[in-house]
Amino acid sequence: MKFLDHARIEVRSGGGGAGCVSFRREKFVEFGGPDGGDGGKGGDVIAEAVEGLNTLIDYRYRQHFFAKNGQPGAGRQRTGRSAPDVVLKVPVGTEILEEDGETLVADLTRPGQRVTLAEGGNGGWGNLRFKSATNQAPRRANPGQPGVERTLWLRLKLIADAGLVGLPNAGKSTFLAAVSNARPKIADYPFTTLHPGLGVVGIDGAEFVLADIPGLIEGASEGRGLGDAFLGHLERCAVLLHLVDGTSETFEDDWRVIVRELEAYGAGLAQKPRVLALNKIDALDAGEVAARCARLTAAARMPVHALSGAAGQGVTEVLRALRAAIDAARAPQAADAPWQP
Repeated sequence: MKFLDHARIEVRSGGGGAGCVSFRREKFVEFGGPDGGDGGKGGDVIAEAVEGLNTLIDYRYRQHFFAKNGQPGAGRQRTGRSAPDVVLKVPVGTEILEEDGETLVADLTRPGQRVTLAEGGNGGWGNLRFKSATNQAPRRANPGQPGVERTLWLRLKLIADAGLVGLPNAGKSTFLAAVSNARPKIADYPFTTLHPGLGVVGIDGAEFVLADIPGLIEGASEGRGLGDAFLGHLERCAVLLHLVDGTSETFEDDWRVIVRELEAYGAGLAQKPRVLALNKIDALDAGEVAARCARLTAAARMPVHALSGAAGQGVTEVLRALRAAIDAARAPQAADAPWQP
């Protein structure tokens, strides 16, 4: 299935049905009078987050979603039928934005979460509603309220506990394949990953979700390579795993490139907890690994893990570090959550 994380849609709710002007006139039945019913309510347009979806591809080929109008009222006090709602199924993690692409309407982060995008118009009153002691035969009824029309943007941000960052060919896809059941494309040329991928990782009886995004290059924030469009999928992550190719002769500069791109992107990515790892150590001898880890530690001023996703070396220690960072980041959120009986 093709991955799509942005979509523009047009929604319109249904208008309410008109009220009815009617009078009861039956032979041999006394006390006739107004009996016009109310119009039915127009349909709403609703967005609902559901499990099992991880792309907005459904909104690539259909962008218009219009609810039906309510039926008008009728005589004998009959209310018009209300129109059914139109429900848009979107992946968990979808943001809904106004037409300007910046104003947030809703952020659907939990399965089953719903938001009304366009509310249907109420039906108009029939003339029975206007009967009073001084107006026994009203000849007026209200029209239904019109529907609401909006242009909106859907933007998907994957729900993941940890995210992978690094230059192309840093070994991110290999690492994801080694620690989960995900099967991303792996090859010996840059940009083999063209869209984000998710994998469920298990360590010490616990599980967390790891996201892999296409590699960044210098100038990604200015649109070079695949740009930084996919970095939005890391905004919800509790921790980032920064992989550096240990076989590169410029591994220190490689680390700086990613740090600068995260800072240029903003959205708090540069301030997120990070686990730094020197990858592909199976291609180096022990002395080179120790020397390069020491140099990277001095440059980054943080601990550096040595690992090889292909050979499985050091993977367990990195996963434990990620799990600890996730628990530390999620703990304040759990403490602030309201108590549930």
